[in-house]
Amino acid sequence: MLSDIERRELEDALKHYSEKRAAAIDALVIVQRRRGWISDDSLFEIAQFLGMTAEDVDSIATFYNLIFRKPVGRHVAFVCDSISCWIKGCEQVREQIKRICEVDLGQTTSDGRLTVLPIACLGQCERAPAMLIDQDVYGDVTPEKVERILERYR
Repeated sequence: MLSDIERRELEDALKHYSEKRAAAIDALVIVQRRRGWISDDSLFEIAQFLGMTAEDVDSIATFYNLIFRKPVGRHVAFVCDSISCWIKGCEQVREQIKRICEVDLGQTTSDGRLTVLPIACLGQCERAPAMLIDQDVYGDVTPEKVERILERYR
């Protein structure tokens, strides 16, 4: 069941749209912010609230890489692997993250602290290689800077 808080936030979001379906992304973000990810049950609840099918909401949820359809850690680190970041050494940054956190891309640390995901572009080409953790963008990331950056998310 959608919580009272989620329902109020969803009702507020609906005020900005002429039809309920248009608020699907907002609804996913609202529920994910409260629950950490979008479970099948959450997806169904959102679909019911918006008068959509669960399949339609799922197609929206799986299109956006900032909507999580499986549990993630307390923090989510996106490592950019665009051409600019690749040229500037994102592979070495990614390998350092994997070494420090003992996870591969798409995995969560054993303590549930951090999930590491690739992302096609963070729009930080002039500061490549780049990464995003939660809402914090880091540019000019080097393997040497990774440990210091990750320390902020312990």
